[in-house]
Amino acid sequence: MSGVWAAQWRLLPIALEGHLRVTLIPLLLGVLCSVPLGVLATRRPRVKTRVLAVVSGVQTIPGLALLALMVPVIVAMNQLLGLHLPALGPLPVIVALTLYSMLPIVRNTVAGIDGVDPALVEAARGLGMRDVQVLRQVQLPLALPVIVAGIRTATVWTVGMATLATPVGQTSLGNYIFAGLQTRTWQAVIFGCAAAACLALVLDGLVGLAERAARLRSPRRGAVAVGGLLAIAALGLLGPALRGGSGQPVVRIGAKPFTEQYVLSAALASDLQAKGFATKRLDSLGSTVAFDALVAGEIDLYVDYSGTLWTTILKRQDVRPSGAVLDLLRERLRTEHGVVLLGALGFENAYALALPQARADALGVRSIADLAPHAPDLVLGSDYEFFQRPEWDALRTAYGLRFRATRTMDASFLFDAVRTRQADVITAYTSDGRIAADHLAVLDDPKQVLPPYDAVLLLSKDAASDPRLVAALRPWVGAVSVQTMREANRRVDAEGQTPEAAGRWLRRTALGSGESD
Repeated sequence: MSGVWAAQWRLLPIALEGHLRVTLIPLLLGVLCSVPLGVLATRRPRVKTRVLAVVSGVQTIPGLALLALMVPVIVAMNQLLGLHLPALGPLPVIVALTLYSMLPIVRNTVAGIDGVDPALVEAARGLGMRDVQVLRQVQLPLALPVIVAGIRTATVWTVGMATLATPVGQTSLGNYIFAGLQTRTWQAVIFGCAAAACLALVLDGLVGLAERAARLRSPRRGAVAVGGLLAIAALGLLGPALRGGSGQPVVRIGAKPFTEQYVLSAALASDLQAKGFATKRLDSLGSTVAFDALVAGEIDLYVDYSGTLWTTILKRQDVRPSGAVLDLLRERLRTEHGVVLLGALGFENAYALALPQARADALGVRSIADLAPHAPDLVLGSDYEFFQRPEWDALRTAYGLRFRATRTMDASFLFDAVRTRQADVITAYTSDGRIAADHLAVLDDPKQVLPPYDAVLLLSKDAASDPRLVAALRPWVGAVSVQTMREANRRVDAEGQTPEAAGRWLRRTALGSGESD
């Protein structure tokens, strides 16, 4: 077995445990909420319309959006009500997936009860049964196979939706998919998809066995189905308790969903572990999710970028020199959010427009101003975030950019898009090692529309109050050059190294550590 595949197998127990927790708990809650709602809906027609409208409406919300929205909602509840609910991890996922699981269960409960032969109901009432007895002894037993079929559908949906839990800090089989896409480790993507599919098939088979047991009145089949489900539940719910922990405080390191962040997270974790700290990495967090989690104390530190903080947190659209931006960020983040900006790492990872060097030479393009006259004949490709950011509006206004079309895609596919002419120009990160590897020309910004994007180390209020942790992190300030960061990124994106291996190289190079790969 190759080293890459072996690495995927080593990660499976923890990923599977996390996935099971955020699959089985929402399913149980979904059943407990949906069956009574379905019963109530069959008793009151006006309630039926409203209940089905609400649970159907939830399905129209994109899953990733609903999961991401749970984080600020929980943070706001904590602030308003004085609660201490965890904003990252299983809670937001469990709430979101419980809501998602309800539609098929409610629908099938209504359909199953309404589908019972009215003559049987009348006969039961003729025997003197009250409505509650008719429901419990006639309608529910006859509707049970249909209800279980709804649970079966909800099970498959929930297993698939749980792969989206990674951006809100919950370990799941989605970790393979998100990290694999960003680092172009296709073995990880395949492994994560296959593992999720196998889990869905197993759970679907067990719930299907329960459905047949209900239909055939077979206690033996029912016992096997329940026993299998309990065994799987034990694996997900009891695994972490049996494994135990180190007993010492854990430094939680966040990372956004792209290569550089994975490498930095791995490098910081490696350095802190060497200095005696226990660490936990929460990779692939959404941009605003990571900041909200830091404010809420759900993570202790992560690397962000001054331009992102300037535009999305401070809501500024003006451009200032790097030093002025950092000074204002340091003050405002501390006073308004309780976040400590420890310092800049030493490199900038800014947005830039890039195109193949040969194409730039042919068009005579060296800057964004040079590009503007050619833009109506070109297609611009970018990641999900850029076209929603103030920088894009500022660029269009300042340079009069009017592209023939814009295409949004995952950042990991942008270089493929420009290589295969699916896009003529792309937004790139200036510290990306693939710029040189793919012979791209990065266009100058003569009007300095784009703000500086210095990589900065952010600490939560509690983490910043630990002098030992601050002292351990201080050597990173100013230690990473853009050339060093580009090389670390290139090792992952071009050579296929793991972020952990590139992180160890980065630590050794930046801090002069004697650790070998």
